[in-house]
Amino acid sequence: MEILVGIIMGSDSDLPVMQAAADILSELGIGFELTVVSAHRTPLRMVEYAQTARTRGLKVIIAGAGGAAHLPGMVASITPLPVVGVPIKSSNSIDGWDSVLSILQMPNGIPVATVALNAAKNAGLLAASIIGAADAAVCDRVAGYKKKLEEEVLHKVSGLQQQGWQNSFDK
Repeated sequence: MEILVGIIMGSDSDLPVMQAAADILSELGIGFELTVVSAHRTPLRMVEYAQTARTRGLKVIIAGAGGAAHLPGMVASITPLPVVGVPIKSSNSIDGWDSVLSILQMPNGIPVATVALNAAKNAGLLAASIIGAADAAVCDRVAGYKKKLEEEVLHKVSGLQQQGWQNSFDK
């Protein structure tokens, strides 16, 4: 399977969050690589990763980081590829807000698409949608995933109508 998405994170402690991006990309049949690239502890590795991403065939980079969360923005400043930032609520975080704002508040000229705190699954879906804009097969799989979400909700609506609200939802 061709590797189209790079999933990077500032620390291996971010893996429990970033795993969701890998899971949804796997479900959608999109090849990815996953590794640790620290903007602060391995800056030369970060630069090399970002500079070579396009020539290695990547189409999108998902970058997760907690705390100061410089990884997504720094990678976006180096690569021409779209970067999706995942703010992570880490142990040294200010309730996650430091990570959200570090990724969200990028200066003009260096965009980073930012998903919600710990929302790596949405980052994977956004990466798939970006790839799907130029790949009909991927677009169809994303559409199928969204159709499945719709069907799940409609099934719950039916249960609510048939059983009443008191008995329909898990308590």
